[in-house]
Amino acid sequence: MGKRRGGSGQTGVTEKSLGPDSLGATPRLTLDTIGFVRSPLGTKVQAPRQPRAAAGTPARIELLPGKNFEHALEDLAQWELIWVIFWFHLNSGWRPKVLPPRSTTGRKGVFATRSPHRPNPIGMSVVHLERVDGLVLHIRDADMLDGTPVLDLKPYVAYSDAHPNAGRGWLGDAGSSATHGQPADPVPKYIVRFEALAAEQAAWIDAHAGLAIRERIESTLALGPAPHPYRRIRRVDEGMQLAVKEWRVRFTVVERNVRVMEIYSGYRASQLGAGDSNSLLRLHREFSALWARDGGLG
Repeated sequence: MGKRRGGSGQTGVTEKSLGPDSLGATPRLTLDTIGFVRSPLGTKVQAPRQPRAAAGTPARIELLPGKNFEHALEDLAQWELIWVIFWFHLNSGWRPKVLPPRSTTGRKGVFATRSPHRPNPIGMSVVHLERVDGLVLHIRDADMLDGTPVLDLKPYVAYSDAHPNAGRGWLGDAGSSATHGQPADPVPKYIVRFEALAAEQAAWIDAHAGLAIRERIESTLALGPAPHPYRRIRRVDEGMQLAVKEWRVRFTVVERNVRVMEIYSGYRASQLGAGDSNSLLRLHREFSALWARDGGLG
């Protein structure tokens, strides 16, 4: 994976073969970072699956000084949307076939998906550009993690970039495209409802852990509640379980309705009872004391 080289502004991207030339040598490609993303999203599990799922998330792109980027940014502020080309700096390795969150028919070729795990882990997202202050771009709807190396910026040009009637590939023919504006999501969402206990627990976690767990639960289960390793959904003795970081969520499904029953710690009773002073464990002990349970299910 790419590693930042201190002070150089380069991603440290491993040079990739572009194909043999007439002498049989392998031409090389080296990428230089132009800046970095500063975002509230610190870990991969916090990252939305697409910019549309990150609606409202603010972030900054800080370009590197001493590169004449002040001049390169002229006129960009006139655009409402921009493309951000970036490097998935926390990803290492790739697989030719992956299991996308929305796939109901098994694994797909990685080039037929938006998986971040690619031969060259290059990402591209459309974000709203709020304003430009010197070398800092203020954006929203950002799905990129803090520290993400930025490779390029381009304006989003609606008449050439938008294709509302484009095919849906393996997503199938479910749903319908919008007549005007953004096309409708081709996969109908599930309706997610919280029981009173789960709602109370989610509010407590949000207030004490700073984790918007209710939003995470809703966005994940609305996509589909079937067992899926990528979305950390599996069957357990008590029914269905979703894992959100160290928390576990029990839910039931009837047709397209999901009922979130309760939230509990993913730590086992033996771990919660240990004398470890870890702040995260203390938080889970306090939670478990308020809502007594026979230990987490892991």
